[in-house]
Amino acid sequence: MFLQPDYKIFSNCQTCDDRSCASQILSVPELELLSKNCNEAKFEQGEKILAEGSRTSHIIYLREGLVKEYGKNGLQEEYILQVVKPHSYLGLHSIFSDTNNHYSYAALTPVRVCYIDLNVFSQFIKENGRFGYEILSSVCNDSLNNYHRFIDQHQKKINGKLADAILYFAIVIFGKNKFDLPLSRKELAYLIGTSRESVSKQISVFVKDKIISVDGRNIKILDMNRLQNISKIG
Repeated sequence: MFLQPDYKIFSNCQTCDDRSCASQILSVPELELLSKNCNEAKFEQGEKILAEGSRTSHIIYLREGLVKEYGKNGLQEEYILQVVKPHSYLGLHSIFSDTNNHYSYAALTPVRVCYIDLNVFSQFIKENGRFGYEILSSVCNDSLNNYHRFIDQHQKKINGKLADAILYFAIVIFGKNKFDLPLSRKELAYLIGTSRESVSKQISVFVKDKIISVDGRNIKILDMNRLQNISKIG
């Protein structure tokens, strides 16, 4: 099931400046077919885009904003798999397994997405080898990145986990040393597999040691070398 966005309009994929690497491979007739089966929607911060366990008839392409991919364990405790950047697809795992959504997705910032008909998207994968290769590469990269991150979480202490998370946002998500953290302290704890209290205490330690500075949700890395070293040996 899809949550209702603020608005929905039709999209022209041929003139879109936000096309993915995979869709740039599509031919003109394929782009025309994509345009006929693609709708654009807008979500505000905090709104759920996809619900875990629901059946899907569309693939969602993230054009703008940040989205969290998350689930719940047997005790109904939330865990965050990753933060998804623009020009990424949501729900790709449903194509290669079943048509159920295995995770939930919610907007961390205002976002724009495109709903793409699942049958049309699957047709491109089957009939256009280069398109299919790009999609499969995306799924594999996500799986490997999440696997290595979770392995690191189980092997590291809280200082290493938090250092990893800060570097993740600085390098992977934002590409700069100063940024506004899109997660609350509680959500950050869900991302690195610890408690909110542990996150707050370790942030205070990093600030005291002049490794980072914090102003609300704004984080600035003051000593990248020390932070990277903590990440390696933490």
